[in-house]
Amino acid sequence: MGERELIEDVAGAPLDRDFFDRPSDVVAPDLLGRVVVHGSVAVRLSEVEAYGGPGQDPASHTYRGRTPRNSVMFGPPGHLYVYFTYGMHFCANLVCMPAGSASAVLLRAGEVIAGVHTARIRRMPHADGPDLEGLVRRVPDRDLARGPARLTVALGLVRDHNGTDCCSGGPIRAHEGRPVPSGQIRTGPRTGVSTGAETPWRFWIDGDPTVSPYRAHIPRRRGRATS
Repeated sequence: MGERELIEDVAGAPLDRDFFDRPSDVVAPDLLGRVVVHGSVAVRLSEVEAYGGPGQDPASHTYRGRTPRNSVMFGPPGHLYVYFTYGMHFCANLVCMPAGSASAVLLRAGEVIAGVHTARIRRMPHADGPDLEGLVRRVPDRDLARGPARLTVALGLVRDHNGTDCCSGGPIRAHEGRPVPSGQIRTGPRTGVSTGAETPWRFWIDGDPTVSPYRAHIPRRRGRATS
């Protein structure tokens, strides 16, 4: 059995484009329990956030319209939108709705269910020598993809993957996994957003240890003027 067959044995069949051709706040809870695959690594999603389209969601990258940075969010659905944030991290989203709608779901956290060793090594990119294996083992399983930046590192996603079609049988795919019963899904405000903070579009699996901690937005303090 080849690598792809082994992954599909764990993750199930790939999701088709119609799955993503729905509003992001509908797709988001339905993504919980689904599996994102890149090469030998597979992550079962435990936490996601929905973001709306232009003029609708002030927390969305597309709120003020199309730019070179956010153009992938304008569709078609089922493509990967990867962006760089805080000058150090990549975050990954799956685009929703028909072309032009410009909404997506941020992949916030999950459980690595295949390729654990590869994911661990990616968390230690500068480690080398005889201590490498010891350092790699220090990363708890639950923390390998716990948070949007860690998730992209575990999956090996970078800027070059922005715009990748995840529904065409390529190296990055979304699989059906094991959908989560509605009674196990919780919802609340999105993490760290300064606008649209009241919108309860963060969804997570209740009690799952891989869910990241919720953090409200904290405004930056300006320094006091001195005479």
